[in-house]
Amino acid sequence: MTHSTRRGPGPGPDDQPLLLVAGLADLAVSTIGSAVDGLRGLLGRSDTADLVREAEQDLRARGRLAVDRCTNVPPAHLEVLARHVRERRAADGGDV
Repeated sequence: MTHSTRRGPGPGPDDQPLLLVAGLADLAVSTIGSAVDGLRGLLGRSDTADLVREAEQDLRARGRLAVDRCTNVPPAHLEVLARHVRERRAADGGDV
């Protein structure tokens, strides 16, 4: 079982701009080429407002993932092993 440690409280309603910026940055870094091709295809569409709304939701989701990826720090591997050994010894009645 792996536990992760957060460096602070999760993103709240006040963090929406941060999530948008982080999502936009992540999108720009990972998919600049495909974004340009996608924009060419969007120019002739009639449902642009819906696409913009969906894009904003996608950017928020990407931002949340990017922020979580940067703020979640998994425990050190050796620390986890040491805890398991300590728990096993305690369960067997041995010295800790």
